[in-house]
Amino acid sequence: MSLSDPLKFFDVSGKVALITGASGAFGAVAAECLSGAGCKVALATGNAEAMAEVAAKCKGETAEINARPDSEAACEAIVAKAVEAFGSVDILVVASGMNKVAKIEDMEAETFTDVMDANVTQSWLMARAVTKQMKAQGGGGKIVLMSSARGLLGHPAGYTAYCASKSAVDGITKALGCELGPTGITVNAIAPTVFRSPLTSWMFGEDENATAVRSGFLARVPKGRLGEPEDLAGPLLFLSSAASDFYTGHILYADGGYTAG
Repeated sequence: MSLSDPLKFFDVSGKVALITGASGAFGAVAAECLSGAGCKVALATGNAEAMAEVAAKCKGETAEINARPDSEAACEAIVAKAVEAFGSVDILVVASGMNKVAKIEDMEAETFTDVMDANVTQSWLMARAVTKQMKAQGGGGKIVLMSSARGLLGHPAGYTAYCASKSAVDGITKALGCELGPTGITVNAIAPTVFRSPLTSWMFGEDENATAVRSGFLARVPKGRLGEPEDLAGPLLFLSSAASDFYTGHILYADGGYTAG
């Protein structure tokens, strides 16, 4: 590729992208963004109805995989179904995950384990399953995990499980970036702060509670606003394309400067 045609670095047309958690907020962004950029997208989620709505917004070819990456066998099957549909997997986006909030004295040990399983174990299992496939294909690949600003920073409102899980995702990203670097497979993570989604929509409201919470939060955000879904699309396209070939083990903060101050 030539520097005189720099947009070619971001060309993912014809690539196959596998997205877990495809019916969630980030998964839906990933599906619409990558399909709009010319990828064939394999959508994996346990919510078939919501998946169909996401698929309807995608351009080009899609495959719907009604499964969650909640076991070793499920992750292997998800990758196999994507390969069955499109012949390969070039990009993996792990957008599945969860959060359960409670002060430590009120949080059940099972709850902590559930959050760690959803955010850490499932990310690791999907990365392992797709690494096998990408190595067999040859030619490298792109793995994009979902972290959070909370992987770097604590939170006073009962986030012990979530913060710990995202710190672990950061560790997986860095370790796999080192391990897989020689293979041509890059492993990076997007780490947003609060962005608009069904779970956070109340923070964008104008009632007294939302205004107070938002004002306190925005005092720490240099850009002076909360995130929008499209703020995640640019980083995702970068990490999914040849533009990021020299980036691996990297945590990309999509946070309006929140973690900088």
